[in-house]
Amino acid sequence: MAKVPTTVITGFLGAGKSTLIRHLLQNAKGRRLALIINEFGDVGVDGELMKGCNDAACPEDDIVELANGCICCTVADDFLPTMQKLLDRADPPEHIIIETSGLALPKPLVKAFQWPDIRARATVDGVIALIDADAVAAGRFATDEVALAAARAADPNLDHDSPLEELYEDQLACADLVILNKTDLVDADALATVQQSIDGETRAGVRVIRASHGAVDIGVLLGLGAGAEDDVDARVSHHDSEEDHDHDDFDSFVVQAGEIGDTAALIAAIGGAIEAHDILRVKGFVAVAGKPARLLVQGVGPRIQHHFDRAWKPDEARRTQLVVIGQKGLDRAAIETAIGAATGAETG
Repeated sequence: MAKVPTTVITGFLGAGKSTLIRHLLQNAKGRRLALIINEFGDVGVDGELMKGCNDAACPEDDIVELANGCICCTVADDFLPTMQKLLDRADPPEHIIIETSGLALPKPLVKAFQWPDIRARATVDGVIALIDADAVAAGRFATDEVALAAARAADPNLDHDSPLEELYEDQLACADLVILNKTDLVDADALATVQQSIDGETRAGVRVIRASHGAVDIGVLLGLGAGAEDDVDARVSHHDSEEDHDHDDFDSFVVQAGEIGDTAALIAAIGGAIEAHDILRVKGFVAVAGKPARLLVQGVGPRIQHHFDRAWKPDEARRTQLVVIGQKGLDRAAIETAIGAATGAETG
């Protein structure tokens, strides 16, 4: 039997992975797909959004959420059993899509396809790195040399550069295809600079495609035929010498509340907290008093988007849950107070 092709979609928090996948599902052209979605945080926002698609190409039964931390750290416990269940189905999917957490290293996941039980039945068709052009242009992944020097002075055992920069470089180094997304947010000169920086981090022959809103033809995304598990050692990572990788450089927690009354006040409070505490990502669902639909909130750096995505289900608790992600040292109490002032929040 032919191996089931699998596409790994990686990219930093807020790069637009879920938007890209939703576009892919809407243009599947009859292919029967399965999704494995991994998130860093206790609330599965991306999985919930995918299940809301109700797309024939990928019904809810073919969407699997792994919310126990980054998939690169839980390969044996979570990923391998999930793949085996998909492959053991009487009618297995034609193609599997894996959306990694924005903090995940893709290389350990690719190496998992060398396990005998997986290798005989599945192959990594390609690793796609989604890059937020605006975030790179703004220097989000560049090393702050002053801050790094101060950190090393405080901790002589600190042996790595910026965790954001390392993660960005590792995701690019493992890629078979790079999607430079959100190009509509930067000018031509900035885009050329970003493209040059990407070219310096990718392997020879890796294509870079520009896009906005994740609109890329499915024929470009699927069918790369990379067999990435066969040359995984050529995909150099900052973490190759580590037996185990953890995410001690990052924190995540959930702000929870009931219904809110003032959407504008909430968005302003989130924006203020992001600016004051250098939060990397805020995402989740908000219950707004008097509104039959839930409010989806997506914050990436200073950009905050929100819209009503679907009606609350009759058996669904109307509650507000916002996942906050940032580098280690986030002042959780202050952030909860700032956001809670607009929500009446209790935290969890």
